[in-house]
Amino acid sequence: MILPGAAVKVTNPADTYYCFQGQVQRVSDGKAAVLFEGGNWDKLVTFRLSELELVDAKAGRGK
Repeated sequence: MILPGAAVKVTNPADTYYCFQGQVQRVSDGKAAVLFEGGNWDKLVTFRLSELELVDAKAGRGK
């Protein structure tokens, strides 16, 4: 279940943010607002819940 505060990854290969990971800020009407932070930029983007999957935020990246 995707709730605010959850770490998620975009799974839609047709989306610009495919494979980006972010944090859910809001969930409403089958959609989630996801915050992406990257160095000197922050972006809040809305996705359908079906386009997201939960990730383990504590696991290391890259391995």
